[in-house]
Amino acid sequence: MIVMPPLPDGRVLPVLRAPEPVLSAPCTPVDPADPAVVQLAADLLATQRVSPGCVGLAANQVGVSWRVFSLDVTTHPKARITHGEFVVVNPVIEAATRNEKGREGCMSVPDFTGDVKRATRLTLRAQLPVTGAEILIETDAFEARAIQHEVDHLDGFVFIDRVAGAHAIYPRQTYL
Repeated sequence: MIVMPPLPDGRVLPVLRAPEPVLSAPCTPVDPADPAVVQLAADLLATQRVSPGCVGLAANQVGVSWRVFSLDVTTHPKARITHGEFVVVNPVIEAATRNEKGREGCMSVPDFTGDVKRATRLTLRAQLPVTGAEILIETDAFEARAIQHEVDHLDGFVFIDRVAGAHAIYPRQTYL
């Protein structure tokens, strides 16, 4: 479990949809102690919490081109390891192994899902908002996939940029 420093109250922000230009541009590293970054961290969590099925949200999905994302896979049925609800700043994937194909969706591409090959184990180095404390996350399975999905956002990619072709993109199923 990652122990998050206290954050201010967050605001729910609108989530941008592809092809918004900010979604295809690499994000900029930031100072994790900057009050604007701390507020963004709170806003990402607030927006994620009110978005059904959302397990992660990158800053550029709410129009901010900074290297910050939130994640919480604790209630997802495919999660084996979970580090709880957290926000990281300036994340870097240091190691990734054991690639496997899996289905992904995204709030910025709401009408489709797709098969994406990702590492099933990874190590992520990042900083926490507020304190700037450096953390190392070692994880696998669904949490590893979700982290790679969010880092891709920060690098200017959405999941459909990673599928093998049109045959690997599907209309999103709606369940009543």
